[in-house]
Amino acid sequence: MWADHGRLYVFRQHVRVFVMGDAAMRTCLRKACDARALAVIFSVALIAAPSTSGQLQYASGQSIAPEFAGWVANSDGSFDMVFGYMNRNYEEHPHVPIGPNNKFEPGEIDRGQPTYFLPRRNRHVFRVRVPADFGNKELVWTITANGKTASAYASLKPDYGLDGPAIYLNNSGHTMVGRAVRNKAPEVKIDGGLSRVAKVGEPLALTAIVTDDGIPSIRPAPSSGSGLGFRTAMGLRVAWFVYRGQGDSVTFSPEQFKVYPDFTTEGANSPWTPGWTPPPVPPDGRFPVTVTFREPGTFVVRVLAHDGGFDTAGDVTVTVH
Repeated sequence: MWADHGRLYVFRQHVRVFVMGDAAMRTCLRKACDARALAVIFSVALIAAPSTSGQLQYASGQSIAPEFAGWVANSDGSFDMVFGYMNRNYEEHPHVPIGPNNKFEPGEIDRGQPTYFLPRRNRHVFRVRVPADFGNKELVWTITANGKTASAYASLKPDYGLDGPAIYLNNSGHTMVGRAVRNKAPEVKIDGGLSRVAKVGEPLALTAIVTDDGIPSIRPAPSSGSGLGFRTAMGLRVAWFVYRGQGDSVTFSPEQFKVYPDFTTEGANSPWTPGWTPPPVPPDGRFPVTVTFREPGTFVVRVLAHDGGFDTAGDVTVTVH
């Protein structure tokens, strides 16, 4: 059944419960218990309930939960804090500008976070670099959407550390074994400047040049079984989307596939959609797109190259008059 505004979907399917041991889950639990007391990282698990169970899914009106996934150590001694989010809306794409409703604390409120939030779980969306002497301090990312506020608390606690196999598993649902241990993230280069100027209604041409090592091999998203909705298609895929700005006023030609999980919508064009397979990669590695803006403002348009396990993004800032 469903109803309008905040439409409530009831799917008679297996209910999928993800038990995550990353920092994101612990920060979600922080108000209920002391996250500092949690010292064990649990493995990602998928539990299927009987098919008679109902899973409630809302189209709009729900909150956005920021997520701290963990930290990555850099060779110069600095650290990257890795963030994502859970947009609990299955259709609504909230636009939350940088400011009191989308901010980091302490210090600079703008740390490169998105302002246009895609539906559902979006992992490892951006990183915030902190110095080697960051110590036991915290970064807090807070989002208020649809009148609901949630925060993620980032720190360098040892059990929050991320490495390649953990990132690979989180992104793909597969363990990093065999040929996959040689996998490297795709490389992305924007053809032309990273800052552009456009006019309302006039198409803007953008091109990304992507190279990849061909690992892992192309594999479609699962069509059935326990991996449905959890394991993504494998192999290089590249898409453009709006990262900052009112994305509902932007169109892409050709139409781009969804970069977020959508496995419940019939015919959804998402790497998690049952049976979805990455499109053929152009021989020259060029991925052109034409972007049209229907209203003025400043936008960040992102291209994401993802091989199923690792990803690399490139951003273009567009000022639209």
